[in-house]
Amino acid sequence: MDRRDFLKTGAKTAATGALAGTALSIPAQDARAAGSPNTNKSTGDPGTSVLMRDFTADDHRRRLQNIGICTQKIRKCMRKHLITNYLPAQCVYNLGEYPSRKPWAPNEYDEQELDRLKGHGIQLIQVMDEWNDRYGLFGGNKLTAVNPEGFRRFVSMVHKRGIKILAYASSGYFAGHDPDYRKEWARPGDICDANWWDLPRCSPASPGWRAYLLPRMLQILEDYELDGLYNDWGYVPNSQKRIKQPAKDEMLVFEETPRYDGAVADLLHLIYSEVKRRGGIYKMHADRSNQPQTGGLKVYDYLWVGEGVADVDGMREAVKNHAPYVVPCIHGSRAKVESDNSPFLHSIPYMQFPLLQGGRPLTGERAVVPIPRMPGAKENGFYTRAWKYYQDHPNGPYIYGGWDTLPPSAETRPTHARWLKQYMPLVEEGTWAYLEIGDSDLFAKPLPKDCVASAFANRELYMVMANYGKTPVVIETADTYVPTDTPSAAPAKKWQIPKRSLRIVKRAA
Repeated sequence: MDRRDFLKTGAKTAATGALAGTALSIPAQDARAAGSPNTNKSTGDPGTSVLMRDFTADDHRRRLQNIGICTQKIRKCMRKHLITNYLPAQCVYNLGEYPSRKPWAPNEYDEQELDRLKGHGIQLIQVMDEWNDRYGLFGGNKLTAVNPEGFRRFVSMVHKRGIKILAYASSGYFAGHDPDYRKEWARPGDICDANWWDLPRCSPASPGWRAYLLPRMLQILEDYELDGLYNDWGYVPNSQKRIKQPAKDEMLVFEETPRYDGAVADLLHLIYSEVKRRGGIYKMHADRSNQPQTGGLKVYDYLWVGEGVADVDGMREAVKNHAPYVVPCIHGSRAKVESDNSPFLHSIPYMQFPLLQGGRPLTGERAVVPIPRMPGAKENGFYTRAWKYYQDHPNGPYIYGGWDTLPPSAETRPTHARWLKQYMPLVEEGTWAYLEIGDSDLFAKPLPKDCVASAFANRELYMVMANYGKTPVVIETADTYVPTDTPSAAPAKKWQIPKRSLRIVKRAA
């Protein structure tokens, strides 16, 4: 059974089971084709993890010994988590400008950029809203590709390099100017920018919206042989909802409280279950520092946070205990950071790793392309500023996405690669993570104020120490460690941690 036949079989089963039937029994080879995220890091075989297939008795012994050290010495921490099926090296890939005067098409630039991302260590990329024809410029809509054959070619290019790919498909936003849109799907006035974006938030409790959305969302997986979907969910949580008047086509049958978004939870879990039925990956995007309030119902594999956040310290505290796996992306045009290392300071101690922005340079020309369905519409925001910057800097340095800093930093990508190299061994398959350690015997002295430490136990035992304060500190460990950025250094117990910085160390043998 090839990949396309497998996905079609899954879709037929889903239709028979009304989106909630029994799970498929998937042979190992077909599960690999469907995009199982469980990848063997030593052989490249996407079907079996290193731990299950390649660990020797000595490997297992070392892992259990290190877990034993943490079990014995850590009496309190914020969270413990067993790391499995985790792909932290993620990139949002800009395919090109949209709206545009002609469809984007992959070419040799994309071949070279994907090679660069592969060499960087990227495991998963997502394409944003520019993959689809939101404004109907080329005969499609928000749930179909601008360039179907070009997109299939791009997906094939990604897969050829062993990277997984997700495509944007919102469960809430739809284009208000689209001929298929029905006003009764959304609450009156519930819209994201009625000017250039024109994206009403369709109610998750609307049966009409569900009937339109769900089969088309699954069709995306079938048509393009993707590894999963990325959902810009397009909802305002109950706790922040200001528009109280229901949509005309809305059935208020779920419990809805400030801590539980009932209709959203139901819809998201149905979609999540269908993606997982196909062996795929499901990634969610929540505005600011939000997370879906689902009462514990699982609705994502990865959660992207950070849009619209200006206070990075506040964001760290807000998302540090969100259900794994969290993918933070500091909003460069909103937040002020002290250095290129800042995103890693705020994420690595909490088993998170920042999203990279890559692909084609974002010119911002989309801001000035006429939209026939929306005469006179103008963006007048980030893309307008990006277009002006590109006119002044046609030879770079470039920005690559809507969350990039403007002007950009030439050190963003090498800094990301340097920290990724240190982070990957921490989160090897089967690692136990102990986040924000409290009471323990791992340190000779209590941690200084404004400092956090987390441990990662597998064949090696790693410690991440972060100083969020404004003065340098010294942290003294009970055992000797070596720094991962200079592994040839002599083992030590005392660690100088400059202000607003972190160190990653490995327990000496």
